[in-house]
Amino acid sequence: MNKSKEFWDSASKNYDKTEERFEYIHSKSRENTKKYLNRSNIVLDYGCGTGTTSCEIANLVKEVHAIDISSKMIAIAKRKAVATKVENINFSQTDIFDTRYKKESFDVILAFNMLHTVAEPQVVLQKIYELLKPEGLFISVTPCLRDKMAFLVNIQIQFVRILSKIGVIPIPIRRLKSSELDDLVVNGGFQTIDTEKLYKGASSYFVVAKK
Repeated sequence: MNKSKEFWDSASKNYDKTEERFEYIHSKSRENTKKYLNRSNIVLDYGCGTGTTSCEIANLVKEVHAIDISSKMIAIAKRKAVATKVENINFSQTDIFDTRYKKESFDVILAFNMLHTVAEPQVVLQKIYELLKPEGLFISVTPCLRDKMAFLVNIQIQFVRILSKIGVIPIPIRRLKSSELDDLVVNGGFQTIDTEKLYKGASSYFVVAKK
């Protein structure tokens, strides 16, 4: 985790700016997610980054537990929460395998832009399934790096993947297709209840699945 933490710590200062070009996808994902939330929900935002999603949904749910392995991402997220006067988010620098999180603790678990960067996505899905309450929802959006994307974005992704392969970027970058994500969710024991392919320069796949 240390090398990954260092990478995301380093990326944190420019993270929001680098993601601006994909704001349509991010915004659409958040709007889609809000349709599935209610005031009684306890939500885990896994890989919360700089906290934009956590802060935006907080007023729609009971509480949010927002986690990221980067302490610097968490620091930025906390400042956003203070600036927007959001008080029902608990930010922690940790990962989903933290033993403090018990079985069937959450109504909703979010994993935005995560599954293409984890070493064993099927193990992550197994843990998410375990942490969700019965009939709890898993909501994800994942870049599909084998699907449609703009030429310049494709060049940049290929460059990032080369850096990943040679170890300069210490995280795996998977080239997933939406059909592979469907299989991952179903094989994890979930029932898919909603999907949408989002595109704005790159393809992302929004999925809602029930335990």
